[in-house]
Amino acid sequence: MLVRTEKPVDIQAIHAVNTAAFPTEAEARLIDMLRDDGDLLFSHVAEENGALVGHIALSPMQAVADGRPVRALGLGPVAVTPERQRCGIGSRLINASIEWARANDWQLIFLLGDPRYYCRYGFSIDAARPFGSPYAGSHFQALWLDESPQTPQSG
Repeated sequence: MLVRTEKPVDIQAIHAVNTAAFPTEAEARLIDMLRDDGDLLFSHVAEENGALVGHIALSPMQAVADGRPVRALGLGPVAVTPERQRCGIGSRLINASIEWARANDWQLIFLLGDPRYYCRYGFSIDAARPFGSPYAGSHFQALWLDESPQTPQSG
């Protein structure tokens, strides 16, 4: 399996992967809107035998900690075609996105997802809880990418 940056030729297949992975087209439409608005900072695909089987995206978010802006990203959606789920593809995509964010000096990643799944990557509800956000709740999580102490104030 190859994990790589999306290409213009992949756009329809990315839409199809997201549509297949979720019960509605909401996630596929979200990716299309982020791309149209120029907000897909990281958009990678998983390719097997020439076919796209997974996709992940990172987009910028606003957050403040200790009275200063924090370089924050939103992760998601993470999409894997149903027949290839539970094969490690999502993990490869998530790890690639975290590595990219660290290498590019981002400080924080937010996501909405199952805490039982995302805790293995270091995401937690507790890290996100202090941030004011319309997404706050039992699935809103964050991962600090650096070790410096912060006091979150808004997100």
